[in-house]
Amino acid sequence: MSDNRRWYDDDPILKEALELLKLQTDEKKTAAADFIISLQEQVAQDVIERIYELTQKFAGKGNRWYDSDPVMIKAIELLKSAPPKTQRVAALKLLLAIENNTLEDPNKDENN
Repeated sequence: MSDNRRWYDDDPILKEALELLKLQTDEKKTAAADFIISLQEQVAQDVIERIYELTQKFAGKGNRWYDSDPVMIKAIELLKSAPPKTQRVAALKLLLAIENNTLEDPNKDENN
């Protein structure tokens, strides 16, 4: 096993969600980024400020699959900074939203 594990490799659901997200169309990635960002009220303000700094630093310049999209950087960094329980819940919601094609409305399942 490699020592260069990604931050999300320890949680199989989070790993699956991000690996699946990586394979989606640009349109679905955009919807997913918006979906993840909608969870930002669960992340402290200082974390959000750090994320904006990272967005400016890496947008279009990094090696990660999402570094070419500033919105996706923000979404992934928010997810990365969230507590593990929030990451897992978000990953499960993301997997369900991708499967059910409901990325546009993160609260759709709760309204039914």
